Amino acid sequence: MASPRLETYCCPNRDAATQLVMNFQPEVFCGVCIGSASISLLLTILQLLPKKGQSPRKMPKASSSSTILLLISICDILGGLGMIFRSSVWLGFPGFIANISVVNGTDVWPSTFCVGSAMWIQLLYSAGFWWLFCYAVDSYLVVRRSAGLSTIVLYHMMTWGLAVMLCVEGIALLYYPSLSSCENGLEHAIPHYITTYAPLLLVLVANPILFRRTVSAVASLLKGRQGIYTENERRLGTEIQMRFFKIMLVFVICWSSNIINETLLFYLEMQPDINEIPLKNIRSAALITWIIMGVLNPMQGFLFTLAFYGWTGCRVDLKWRKREIPWESMSSSTVGENAYPSPVNYQSNILDSKKISTTDSQQTDEAISILSEGNTSSDERLTRSSPIYQGW
Repeated sequence: MASPRLETYCCPNRDAATQLVMNFQPEVFCGVCIGSASISLLLTILQLLPKKGQSPRKMPKASSSSTILLLISICDILGGLGMIFRSSVWLGFPGFIANISVVNGTDVWPSTFCVGSAMWIQLLYSAGFWWLFCYAVDSYLVVRRSAGLSTIVLYHMMTWGLAVMLCVEGIALLYYPSLSSCENGLEHAIPHYITTYAPLLLVLVANPILFRRTVSAVASLLKGRQGIYTENERRLGTEIQMRFFKIMLVFVICWSSNIINETLLFYLEMQPDINEIPLKNIRSAALITWIIMGVLNPMQGFLFTLAFYGWTGCRVDLKWRKREIPWESMSSSTVGENAYPSPVNYQSNILDSKKISTTDSQQTDEAISILSEGNTSSDERLTRSSPIYQGW
């Protein structure tokens, strides 16, 4: 799982709270991490692979939102691979791992592995948090017609730049001035924990606000498209709202245990002796949430694909052929150009007036289709309710 305690454990003089959780059934804990990460990895890849019987969707270009959703899944996959590798080495080479606790040891490879694997996991999941925040921002900007595929470059700069900067800064402050003298006080640990949990807390606080404002803007767009708010449009708005709710629900389920665990461990660190009898329930709760983290953190990748696309099925199409990415949405303009071509014998002034009257509706349809991409029923309802489908 992803926890700043992984980096703290690399310190030979680690605190008592970190020692408590890291030494609690390490074989069982690593096995849980490997099992959960492996299941999530396989199911996530299964969700993303093209399926038999699915007709490829056509659109002139991908949306920034579909690209962000793919990048979130990639971050989860790479983070899960890091968990599997780290836990496998931990289980397979216990003597190698034991050298991490040796102060002033001559073998630097155990500490290098400990720090490198922990940084890999933290960096990938931290980048996933930033991409999830960018998805909320992009959804709002798409509805406001202020975003496009070109903004993905800005998202890349912000996401990877902030993720790398915070990760390096936190590690540098934790291990200053050297690995053997780190964790000699909370002044080393607190900045590291802040840089680790800052993007997580940002998603928990900012994303619900952005999603709520996006849903309100979607309702206004649907009402203004034809001047009425039909049952189809109300249902489409509800589906978009439910999609945002599922995304936040998965995030809370997978990461709330981390916040609870860290709070309990910090409380234990403040005590003179964490082994006192009155603290037994606190220690037990910390150990239980520690195991829960090992189960839920890696499962985020698969659960997010369910929230993004729903269950896509098991019938994988392994035959290579040129086809569009299945998570891209269908734009209304493509439907208008390919499926329902405009009559060629209309007068030019009539065509011009109809183009003007349908421009806003087409832009609205494209914005809504981006938010509801991955949901076939929503795309079909949107196409049927659009002015193009109705024979404009």
